[in-house]
Amino acid sequence: MKIFRKIIEIDEEKCDGCGQCVPGCAEGALQIIDGKARVVADKYCDGLGACMGECPTGALSLIERETDEFDEAAVETYLSEKEKEKNKEQSVLPCGCPSTHIQTFIPNESCKSANLPASLEGGVESALSHWPVQIRLIPPTAPFLKEAHLLILADCCAVAYAHLHRDLITGKVVMMGCPKFDDVQDYIHKFTEIFNVADIRSITTVIMEVPCCSGLPMIVKKGMEAAGKKITVEEIIITTQGNVLERKKS
Repeated sequence: MKIFRKIIEIDEEKCDGCGQCVPGCAEGALQIIDGKARVVADKYCDGLGACMGECPTGALSLIERETDEFDEAAVETYLSEKEKEKNKEQSVLPCGCPSTHIQTFIPNESCKSANLPASLEGGVESALSHWPVQIRLIPPTAPFLKEAHLLILADCCAVAYAHLHRDLITGKVVMMGCPKFDDVQDYIHKFTEIFNVADIRSITTVIMEVPCCSGLPMIVKKGMEAAGKKITVEEIIITTQGNVLERKKS
């Protein structure tokens, strides 16, 4: 039924697709589609405007217009279906895909390192200590997460920052993904579960200077809030040319 009520409006010219508004919508009404924030369906938006404070460009506003009535039952069904889809994706594939196999690697001993081929010398040996590394594929109960120092990495940083293994990965558990193209609510749910069960010791988030990366620290913050945890976080911003632009702790 159509009624006259408050609803979110998005100025596409101002929206840069950063995704920071998405975690603020508990109903899941907002998604990043084709690089812009969009209202998935008017019936999912409650018109309270909880998402507006998260927008750094002021692209969101609350207006009154004739639209579909807010449907709480439809929201519950929508969120339930998303949860089922997420659980389906996270389950181990019947084919035994290696991407789903939990592995912990033992670092090379000094004598073994000394015998590496010359092409692997000079500090270019991988510092990765586990598998998988994608946020969506790592279960909250993975043994390598227990009391870990997390390195939460935006995908593009792995290509841009030349000294990633030497400077950032050593001694940390890597979780990487894209806050623009992956599901933000799924990320928040995943980190909430991890913070609840894994006793994480510290977090380092590494993002690019581009707007679409800026949602990642917000996702981590939302996960901590939902889990009721306070963990030391260092945020590192990398330029598109691979330099460290900024480091800050909170």
